Amino acid sequence: MQVRGSDHRRRRRRWFQDKRRPRFLSTVTRDRAGWSRVFDEGQPNRPILLQGHERSLTQIKFNAEGDLLFSCSKDHIMNVWFSHNGERLGTYDGHNGTVWTIDIDSQSRFLVSGSADNQLRLWNVSNGKCLYVWEFPTAVKRVAFSDDDEKVVCITEQRMGHQGAIRVFRLNRDGDGTDQSLEPEYMFHPVGSKATVCAFTYTPNVILTGHESGKVALFDVTSGTEILNNERAHMDSVTDLQLSGDRTYFVTSSKDKTARLHDTKTLRVLKTYSTETPLNSAALAPNKPYVLLGGGQEAMQVTTTSARQGKFETRFWHMVFEEEVGRVKGHFGPVNTIAVHPAGTCFASGSEDGFVRVHHFEESYFRGKPYGDLEIDD
Repeated sequence: MQVRGSDHRRRRRRWFQDKRRPRFLSTVTRDRAGWSRVFDEGQPNRPILLQGHERSLTQIKFNAEGDLLFSCSKDHIMNVWFSHNGERLGTYDGHNGTVWTIDIDSQSRFLVSGSADNQLRLWNVSNGKCLYVWEFPTAVKRVAFSDDDEKVVCITEQRMGHQGAIRVFRLNRDGDGTDQSLEPEYMFHPVGSKATVCAFTYTPNVILTGHESGKVALFDVTSGTEILNNERAHMDSVTDLQLSGDRTYFVTSSKDKTARLHDTKTLRVLKTYSTETPLNSAALAPNKPYVLLGGGQEAMQVTTTSARQGKFETRFWHMVFEEEVGRVKGHFGPVNTIAVHPAGTCFASGSEDGFVRVHHFEESYFRGKPYGDLEIDD
């Protein structure tokens, strides 16, 4: 963990002298003198290392309660883990290609997955049974449930003469879930740059998309009409998009080495977090003013650099002040995906190295005030 400032050197020396007490996460607070106070007390929590994949992680997701963590990778396998102890609960077997994307409904009943085998699959979360398969001409790159769990949106890739498409399916939640419609309720082809990520907004039938050109846009799925766009949201491909709990704002990461906070209604860029390497994922910390960023040097160049030079840490930025307040290291490859527990008690990162690391926050994380002491003096 690295922190900024010059007033904490004495405290840092004490930490370095006591090598038996490793640090996990230091929270830096802002007072009148600048970045000065570091809270890092008590016994630190060791990260849980999840070893269930043989190839690079592509996406990880917590369920709505946060007790389950789902992971998928390039090895065709999807795993589900208990988030509190890292025990593997089971696997979902059936795809024959890289599993690019997963999502879970709010009741933890259904799981959807998209793969390079050109399939979108619906699964029963509790028993691992595949309930239905949709097949397309090209790979499925992103899937997402609507807020009411009634619909699923998916992006299929633009390749081999086929246009990139966005399809919305209405799920039949009656019975065991095997009786689904083969045809999408809505389908359209975004004009211009292909879509890479998507999510439903708080407005019914309106989805949010991120594109290869760096554009973010709002679409009415009933007509395929682009309602609003921000062509200059990023200068390069959007790699991840995650919404706040109330879906009123969202964060994006990009290959242009920045992450940005946007207003969902206007698509206006609210904050920018600039780094030195391409970013693969960005997440919002519930109940705390933090944005978590993950990325690093391109995977093809990893063998020529050290972990320190590759910037393979998960980086914490203050959401409002746009300043980096800490880093958590551990991976020895680029961080491809980050997810935060819905209650904000822990976060998980998945990397090119094939490992998932789950970090449970210490008490000092919740007591830290990097935005200063906002209590009213008597």
